[in-house]
Amino acid sequence: MEKSTRIPRIYDNLGKYLKKNKVLVIYGPRRVGKTTLLKNFLEKYKGKYRLDSGDDIEVQNILGSSRFSIILEYARNKNINLLVIDEAQKIKGVGQGLKIIVDQVEGIMVIATGSSSFDLVNQVGEPLTGRKTTLTLYPISQKELKDYFGVFDLKQKLPEFLILGSYPTIITAKTKEEKKRLLLELTNSYLLKDILALDNIKGSVFIISLLKLLAFQIGSEVSLNELATQLGVDAKTVARYLDLLEKTFVITKLGGYSGNLRKEVVKKYKYYFLDNGVRNAVISQFNNLEDRNDIGQLWENFIVIERLKKLSYDNIYGNRYFWRTYDQKEIDLVEERDGKLFGYEIRWGLKKVKNPDEFLKTYKNTSFKVVNPDNYLDFIV
Repeated sequence: MEKSTRIPRIYDNLGKYLKKNKVLVIYGPRRVGKTTLLKNFLEKYKGKYRLDSGDDIEVQNILGSSRFSIILEYARNKNINLLVIDEAQKIKGVGQGLKIIVDQVEGIMVIATGSSSFDLVNQVGEPLTGRKTTLTLYPISQKELKDYFGVFDLKQKLPEFLILGSYPTIITAKTKEEKKRLLLELTNSYLLKDILALDNIKGSVFIISLLKLLAFQIGSEVSLNELATQLGVDAKTVARYLDLLEKTFVITKLGGYSGNLRKEVVKKYKYYFLDNGVRNAVISQFNNLEDRNDIGQLWENFIVIERLKKLSYDNIYGNRYFWRTYDQKEIDLVEERDGKLFGYEIRWGLKKVKNPDEFLKTYKNTSFKVVNPDNYLDFIV
């Protein structure tokens, strides 16, 4: 029997997250599968629902109006019990409109999706306080792929994930050339679309230049002043764009952990791309692992992001940092959970790594582990 081309997602059973008179908000990058997730769920949904898009001007005018009569007439139409708004970030003031619906329409459930977290969070955060559940959908995780491929095949495909990433259309594309073409289109056309829609931006050339600089600094602390000098702008402008790129799910950051030592690096961040394929598309490098000099960066980016997905999907809460001192002692990833510290060194090679004695002695209730190609699935799946 031929395997289905659709890879099961962690949130396929959206029904268990739905609650009466609450909004289920689904965030995530563009092209990550939010609309597909919705359509697959609605195909099996037994109740009456209404599916609309934030691209629809009429829907924008209704939900953005804050007028009770118009909004309630829309929501009560045909006695639906589920209202679904895809691309909800396109609707100005959507949070207030959804608040009116869940407060006034008895028993209704609402799903709203958005690809632009800075927009959707600002609009739904305060109006929907206590009225929403939020889920974040990432590019397909190794956790989701384990059952689809099996452990052996998943490990065999590791070089492909390191180079081409794990967006749904990339994984299911047949050839490497097709994957490369789709990645370049995804990066240039979709992922930057939200940020380019903002007022007073410098344009795609500036954003790509910034992303290229970040791509070559994975695993290293980033200096805003150095980026600003290279880009010919001030540090505040760089900080603003980094924040926007993070809120539009292109990059994410780790801050430095500090507790007791004055020599710990705490004022800089390390930045990672939400997808290895996007990182490589930004610098147009898709050559094989044996022909690369950045395998350590690819590996660290991959592990940090896959771990992020696992923690999110498994509802494991805590803080994430890197640890580094000015005399060059370091740990790639530190997780703070339930009053304990867990240090992880991310190494592509299998050579034995010396324990970070200063870290372990300074911070009690602490553990340390090396994540390498032999044991990585235990860490991220």
